[in-house]
Amino acid sequence: MTIAVFPGTFDPITVGHVDIVTRAASLFDRVVLAVAHNSTKTPLLSADARVELAAQATAHVPGVEVLRTDGLLVDFCRAQGADAIVKGLRGGADFDAERPMALMNRSLSGIETVFIVGDNGLSHVASSLVRDVARHGGDVSGYVPQGVAEAIAEALA
Repeated sequence: MTIAVFPGTFDPITVGHVDIVTRAASLFDRVVLAVAHNSTKTPLLSADARVELAAQATAHVPGVEVLRTDGLLVDFCRAQGADAIVKGLRGGADFDAERPMALMNRSLSGIETVFIVGDNGLSHVASSLVRDVARHGGDVSGYVPQGVAEAIAEALA
């Protein structure tokens, strides 16, 4: 059984994330969407809310499990028996940011990172932009799975 971990803060989960995890599920037997705490970020949504929303958004994808993780990603990957880390790329800037992390993770654990190029039609969708649009009263429902826009609105209220 091949296992991949798809880590992120998912604050909030977007249709781009769902695209990546769906395609990863066609490559691996099991994909663990790891909702992470990032000490350099202040999330809009609580970790529990992010886990719940991600689980709802990916419930239709066979072989996907959503778990929370705190701490070093490679330790989480070892605990899951992961063969790979999955990262989505929207463009060159994402690759430039992800490459050093992939090299560090491989150096620490031997676990390879598999990059999946995101759908070109979704390349403008980013959690940070979704939060910004929502903060300014914009409609984000086209960029997030069902129920997420409402959770964002509640968090901002």
